[in-house]
Amino acid sequence: MIAIYPGSFDPITLGHLDIIQRGSRLFTKVIVAVLRNPNKTPLFSVQKRLEQIRHSVEHLPNVEADAFDGLTVNYAQMRGAAVLLRGLRAISDFEIELQMAHINKTLSIDIETVFLATSNEYSFLSSSVVKEIARFGGSVDHLVPSHIALDIYQCYAQNHPVSNQVKTEAI
Repeated sequence: MIAIYPGSFDPITLGHLDIIQRGSRLFTKVIVAVLRNPNKTPLFSVQKRLEQIRHSVEHLPNVEADAFDGLTVNYAQMRGAAVLLRGLRAISDFEIELQMAHINKTLSIDIETVFLATSNEYSFLSSSVVKEIARFGGSVDHLVPSHIALDIYQCYAQNHPVSNQVKTEAI
């Protein structure tokens, strides 16, 4: 059974990779599908995100990365997938994800959505949080794979943070 794990993955985090690794034990194949969203301004190009994902999952032989436009259910049908894999961090995720699962079911009755609860250590983690920390000079080494942390630091033209320094201005 093939599962599609759709998302922007800008950047892919250790939380995403946790879901991918656990999904790879449940399904014959997991396709990490990067959605090309024209309404967002990503940090990384689709091509760069695909490279980052492929490097991060190279130890998982039944995982591949791809990109798509349009409706996720159409992409899943095109790839012969029967499952959409989604991670849940909190109740707020559940409301949004459940709504999407119901909408997807109206578009294709043949595709099921499977939710995996995020592991505790990643329950706070999102790509947005990673980017915000990096933008303000914080370390993201513990939130993303090391090769992606380097890419992020380069994007923000910063050296690798050595500590969590706070600068204040005297009044």
